[in-house]
Amino acid sequence: MAKLPEANESLDAGVTPTLEHSSKRQFRWYNVFIILFMSLGSIEYGYSASIIATTLAQPSFISYFGLDTRDNGADLSGLTNSLYQVGGFLGVWTVADVSDRWGRKAAITYCAVVNLIAAAGLTGSVNIEMFLAFRFIAGWGGWTIVTAIPIWMNEVSPPKIRGILVNCHNVGFLLGYNIATYFGYAFYHLPTDNNWAWRGGMIFQTIWVIVLLAGMHWLPESPRWLMMKDRYDEAERVLSRLHTAEEAQVEAVQIRLSIEQDRHHVSTWRSIFTKKSYRKRALFAMGMALSIHTSGILVVTNYGPTIYASLGFDTNKQMLYQIGWCVVALGTGFMSYLLIDRFPRNKLLAFGVGGCACCLAIVCGLIGKFASPEALENPNNTALNATIGFIYLVNCFYQLGLGKSGEDPGHEDVTNNTADGVQFCSLGEIFPNHIRAKGVVIGVATITAINIVWLQVAPIAFLRIGYLFYMVFFIPGFIATAWLWFFFPDTLGVPLEEVARMFGDADELTVPQDILNEKDVCSKEPLDMSYPEASHHEGKA
Repeated sequence: MAKLPEANESLDAGVTPTLEHSSKRQFRWYNVFIILFMSLGSIEYGYSASIIATTLAQPSFISYFGLDTRDNGADLSGLTNSLYQVGGFLGVWTVADVSDRWGRKAAITYCAVVNLIAAAGLTGSVNIEMFLAFRFIAGWGGWTIVTAIPIWMNEVSPPKIRGILVNCHNVGFLLGYNIATYFGYAFYHLPTDNNWAWRGGMIFQTIWVIVLLAGMHWLPESPRWLMMKDRYDEAERVLSRLHTAEEAQVEAVQIRLSIEQDRHHVSTWRSIFTKKSYRKRALFAMGMALSIHTSGILVVTNYGPTIYASLGFDTNKQMLYQIGWCVVALGTGFMSYLLIDRFPRNKLLAFGVGGCACCLAIVCGLIGKFASPEALENPNNTALNATIGFIYLVNCFYQLGLGKSGEDPGHEDVTNNTADGVQFCSLGEIFPNHIRAKGVVIGVATITAINIVWLQVAPIAFLRIGYLFYMVFFIPGFIATAWLWFFFPDTLGVPLEEVARMFGDADELTVPQDILNEKDVCSKEPLDMSYPEASHHEGKA
């Protein structure tokens, strides 16, 4: 039997141990390195999601697939984006089951392989039908990897710096956005009859996943997942390698207690929609996702060059403005560290959505007055530059109000957040641990579903109603702002049992220390924290 000495000795003596994390440094530098290495998958998502923006502006891409001569060219442009979201909508439902059944590493490997297949197929596409099919696969791979990686990151990071380490995921896909835009601009300078002007951008998607897959064997499995499978010795070895000795001991006890607690609750998909309090959580999660994506952020990101073209700018400037957009996203993404844990979650969400709505309303007015065909015959450059400025401000409000997640001081075991962002941080906080993975998947699926609609209709709407399309975002955006401000719960720093009371199921939540107290005081039977022999599991991490 392998044991955690101090914790088990206290329990065996009938004394309830205090599960307090070390005030000293909790991590080893190996922990930081593996987080940074896994961020290659985050870069892959950012690159995969963003490369289409510059690709749709490449003259060689447009001519090769005949998008400028087909009657349904606008529809096909919309499909390149909406099918990515359809793939994501279907794919994200697989993440929770794969990661729980075969492991966090296996889930990420599966996602990376899908991304690799998609990148190869997109690069070799010989007709628009083939390209669209692999955009669907790319969406499946992109959204699954952006969902799977933070699960692993959360579970290998020590609580004290979990927020900082997991934010490497957000920085990763912001870097991916930027790299895709830079490459797109570089390939634009190839001759217009050279198809590598668009194929080149596609093939570079393979770099990140090939390197990630090559190093996956040497990355540790999640200690939480190992304990879920009763592989305690392996989990202890992983924790000892990741964290300092004192912190590894505390983490092992807390994870074990958390798993014991989760086993007492129903965590099926059906329960989320049949139990009133769970259903309420799911509806709030879906409502938040819908509210946030009235910001129009994905339409502006994916159709940026199209928007800049409507302002009368040539292709070169369209590309440069797209680069500027991504640089602003990266800069304000870093600035969001200053806000995330200083303001109530619901107020910060409302600030982000409301700011985006205000900016889009102004953009709508400016384009209507200064970017009509008649107005562009004698362009007002000051007004056009101001329009660009307010488009960039949409990005600022989104990143500052809805951007990166930070450390969650109210939760000792913040696992299964799918991605960084106030929205994803809130998604993780409104669901209890035993249904958190499924709950967040519901939120992410809602995001992809609404994105399917926005991205499919956007090129058609820009063509037919022009600037009036922005009203579809800012009018619902103002309504969403009011709902978030007045009705959405603030979960910043709120313990799990308090969040449970907000949704009406506080009776079923017990914090780990209470489990220990119950074992010690009520039953007088100490919790057996000794590890069963795990020799038959050796070498299966």
